[in-house]
This record gives sequence, structure tokens and C-alpha cells, in this order.
Amino acid sequence: MKVWTVHLRNAADPVLVREGFSLGAAVFGPVWLAAHRAWVPAAFALAAWLLIGVLADGTLGLILEIGLALLIGFSGHDLQRWSLARRGYVLAEVVTGRQVDGAFERLLLRRRDLRDRMLHAGVV
Repeated sequence: MKVWTVHLRNAADPVLVREGFSLGAAVFGPVWLAAHRAWVPAAFALAAWLLIGVLADGTLGLILEIGLALLIGFSGHDLQRWSLARRGYVLAEVVTGRQVDGAFERLLLRRRDLRDRMLHAGVV
């Protein structure tokens, strides 16, 4: 069972962010962060990756790149949450589910106000 944090902002749809390590963030780094609209962390990750490429070579460069990938993998979801908070989203709930759809369903069962709003908007 996976744990998801639910982030809400005014009339926007809820955003669910999974807890834990992200293989996608570790492998794709700045691209993964940008795809999740974490622009500032994506820029810093890209800058760090470029600096490692320019300043370190050989074994040291490889070790630093693997370290950066692991750091982004372990903190990718947290950086996504930070970016959501900067855009005005508030952490509202914590739900569980095997996949995001199941976690979203649990959220709507728990929060009737969200379910009614989304039904009215035609989202669900």
C-alpha cells in the first residue's frame, strides 16, 4: 500500500503526490522535476548536473552524478510538494492506495465536499 499526500488550492482539482523514492526522478532528474512543474528545483538540478559535468571528470564525476541522481530520487516528491506550496496549494489529507486512482477514490469517499464539487464540475 502506498501513501499519498493530497494538496488543495481553491477551486483547482486536488493534486496527489506519492511518498517515497521516485525512480523516474532519479533517472530523469531535471526533466522529471520540470514535468511535475517543480521549476526552481529543476533549474538547480540542471545547474548541478552541468557543474558536475564541467568540473569533475572520470570516477569522481561518475560518483557525483550517481549521488545527485539518488538525492533527486529520494527528494523528488518532496520538491514537488514544495513547489505546490509555492503555488498556493495546502496539504489537506494523507490517503493510501495501491495506485493513484485508488487513493483518489479513498479521498473522495472521505471528503464529500470535494466529491460534490468535482461532480458538479463534471470531473468525476
